[in-house]
Amino acid sequence: MDVVEKLIELYDASCTRAREAVSAGNRDDYAAVRYPQLVVDVTQWAPIDRTEPFCYVESAGRYASALSRPRLIAGYLREMVARLQKNYSCEVRAEYSDIVIPPAYIDGLEGAELTGFPAPTLDDVDDGIIDGKWEEFHGEEKPLFHFTPQRFDIACKRIEHYTGIGCEGVQTFILFTNYDMHTSEFEKWARAELERPGTRYVKLNTPVGKHQFPRYDLITEKGDGITMINIGVGPSNAKTITDCLAVLRPEVWVMIGHCAGLDGRMRIGDLILGNAYQRKDYILDDRIPADIPIPAVPEVQRALERAVADVYGDEKSQLMRTGTVLSTGDRNWEWHTPHTMWETLRGSTAVAVDMESCALAANGYRYRVPYGTLLSVSDLPLHAVPKLPAGAQAFYSSSKEAHVMCAVRAMEALAANVEKLRTRKLRKTIGEVPFR
Repeated sequence: MDVVEKLIELYDASCTRAREAVSAGNRDDYAAVRYPQLVVDVTQWAPIDRTEPFCYVESAGRYASALSRPRLIAGYLREMVARLQKNYSCEVRAEYSDIVIPPAYIDGLEGAELTGFPAPTLDDVDDGIIDGKWEEFHGEEKPLFHFTPQRFDIACKRIEHYTGIGCEGVQTFILFTNYDMHTSEFEKWARAELERPGTRYVKLNTPVGKHQFPRYDLITEKGDGITMINIGVGPSNAKTITDCLAVLRPEVWVMIGHCAGLDGRMRIGDLILGNAYQRKDYILDDRIPADIPIPAVPEVQRALERAVADVYGDEKSQLMRTGTVLSTGDRNWEWHTPHTMWETLRGSTAVAVDMESCALAANGYRYRVPYGTLLSVSDLPLHAVPKLPAGAQAFYSSSKEAHVMCAVRAMEALAANVEKLRTRKLRKTIGEVPFR
């Protein structure tokens, strides 16, 4: 039995023990319901290949993390353990931690009488590891993984709550949109793709009923298919969903939304490939100070640019441009006097304004998940072309299929050679865990 199978066995045994204790009302026995933990003792440190994108450490010693639902990320865990063992002389084991699993996080106990049993606590839900807090990296053990087990659990529960589907189907290549028309186009393409001989996809998950963030999972056997989520409007939504999805360690996420174009030479329907992010949404300023740059990820940029060329052909050179995307938390950002607008944009090189791209990029940077943005110009408010119903509907009808297919083709290209995404560019200078 490999160490990941052992983690799964320990977790499943705890869940069985929890169900039995709750069913019998036995609160004393519940103390044995604990999360498993993965422990890696690096016994000898030596310099490794400097091109390694992750699974490196700065010194010998013990690295450990308690984990929840290891079956969900089993492939990821196996890869991380194998890379560490390749890079260093180390001893690896799975054992129980001393952290009790709250019954509210265990499947099958929904609606059970839990009075007197351990309750979830926010004391155990924070991002101290991901945000590089001093105390997380200066104890006897250093963390292996980015999240505490209760942080993982609450994220999984919220994915189900917001999207209407359990988190088991989330794929590692994720697309975000604001529009039902994009998810409809994705679903139409996905159903056709499932009928195509030789397809790598095996199943399509779709939401049942109405949910805040409708989600569509085009699933592969390995879990490296494509998930599309309609996140609605605004940076708060973008932060909320990525805070949750990050625990599943996706390979990449990309935004395909609409934007206001700021250059009078633009046309409705032009594409903007964001290569810089001007954060005027302020949603993550307390986690990532504004003076820390959020770089574009070249591997994602190239995939999106090639996909646009494939879909649009010779039109690409006229249709698409790269540039800075400015994100705001104010949907009516343009409702100001000319003087105020001048002061807002003076000195900026922004070519587009939206509400989500900067939050998605900043949280991708923060969570070490590669990210990108491919926006379509829906209005030119500084040049007498505001977004109005008639023009918007005509634009939506003509642009939706091609826009979605650009993103889908980019995701498929990245999935075909995932090592290209294994970038060192998002690793932190200090306060970094070994795992991707």
